[in-house]
Amino acid sequence: MNIAEGKGRFSKKEFVHFLYIARGSLYETMTLLEIFLKRQWVSQEGFIIVKNETREIAKMFNAFINSIKKNQ
Repeated sequence: MNIAEGKGRFSKKEFVHFLYIARGSLYETMTLLEIFLKRQWVSQEGFIIVKNETREIAKMFNAFINSIKKNQ
């Protein structure tokens, strides 16, 4: 939702701001995933799969943010 809201703004600076918020939400999700693993609400296999996916998404966020900032 943060990405969509940021895209609706009128400047790249605001869009990047909302991308940072979305990236922060991703890291919050990663923390929750670790809690779920400790409480055994998710399997080790499921944890590894989702953790790897979130790392890839974080890399995509960083690359996207950097490309927008470079073109400002």
